Amino acid sequence: MKPYPLISIIFPTKNEGENVRLTLDSLFSTQTKHEFEVIVVDDGSTDGCCSFLKTYQNNDRVKLIPTKGIGAANARNLGAEKASGEYLIFCDTHLQFENWWIDRIIETLISEKSDAISPGIADMDHPDSIGYGQTLSPKLETRWNSKQHSLFETAVLPGGCLAITRTVFDNVGGFEAGFKTWGHEDVELSIKLWLFGYRCHVLPEVTILHLFRKKHPYIVRNNDVYYNLLRMAYLHFNDVRIQKCKTLFSQRKAKIIELQVLQDDVIKQREIYFQKRKYDDDWYFRKFNIDF
Repeated sequence: MKPYPLISIIFPTKNEGENVRLTLDSLFSTQTKHEFEVIVVDDGSTDGCCSFLKTYQNNDRVKLIPTKGIGAANARNLGAEKASGEYLIFCDTHLQFENWWIDRIIETLISEKSDAISPGIADMDHPDSIGYGQTLSPKLETRWNSKQHSLFETAVLPGGCLAITRTVFDNVGGFEAGFKTWGHEDVELSIKLWLFGYRCHVLPEVTILHLFRKKHPYIVRNNDVYYNLLRMAYLHFNDVRIQKCKTLFSQRKAKIIELQVLQDDVIKQREIYFQKRKYDDDWYFRKFNIDF
């Protein structure tokens, strides 16, 4: 392996306004010994947020891929498909970075201390408020972990910034391609990684700044989020947990969405995953003391 392997940094984006430029400005101004490529997947933006790339000072290092609204999970998968790096970093396009963040995160993967990793993620408006990976509540809502002093395991890698080896990403099939618009893509990937025998960690010594917003700059329908949740349950959970997931929204809505999920070949995918995985969902929920 090269001393400093190529890193592919993938930015799915939609209607991010000036945030895309500000994020890339921050990225290109940070210090690193690694060569890296940038892939921006513009997933059907209507605000021209990526138009600046035509004349951007680093446009020769940015590959722009326009799409027509394939959703957060598939935008990430498409970016990975077009990537050339041995290591992938998936980032939101509303981040600010510190020097050497790439090197410190990637070193953890190169040295095989982890298979997938996130830094600490701080609120851009309140930099002292930092989350260190996530866990799940009894309603499967994400909750931030408290800080630990060194590399530690996490139930969920936040999708806002996570790095993973290309080989591991391909082995688990990437983000769930059957998901709609937005919701649970990072949770599903994290669960899948653990069940397949891989390790997810947080490196608390590295922090990136993240812009937290009260609403999305594009339409996210509740039914799409519920669909993704129930699809994730069918892909990875036992029958009891599938039933518990259905109680998280109304009985009528659960019935309609379950029918949609079952029509979309989820059972076939479930069987494939159950054959490939090393651990079951009982193991995962026990390991992270999640009461669900």
